[in-house]
Amino acid sequence: MDAKTPAVLVLPGPVRRDEVPGLCAELRALLKGGGTGVVVCDVGGLGPPGLAVVDLLARLELTARRAGGRIRLRDADPALHALLDLVGLRFQVEGQVEEREPALGVEEAVETGDAAV
Repeated sequence: MDAKTPAVLVLPGPVRRDEVPGLCAELRALLKGGGTGVVVCDVGGLGPPGLAVVDLLARLELTARRAGGRIRLRDADPALHALLDLVGLRFQVEGQVEEREPALGVEEAVETGDAAV
């Protein structure tokens, strides 16, 4: 893994509550040794989404933020997206452009007469 490739944490499912601290510790170790500040969490194996999955992802995000990084979700089920939206949690997802960044190849149009900023 080079300095530009984020580390990957595969989350096998279903995850029991007593496994969460170990996954958080593994995430901290990946962030410490990664260099990119991002760890990709492969959530494809978590199974059907529920509040336990939401709790796990929220704890992982909090752990990453406290360590100065963040997590990015890979292979997230549409039902998981819907559940995360319902509870008000936003995660960066692989393959999606961040909200603040325009998609590649998109240029903003300038109206004539617009004041220079």
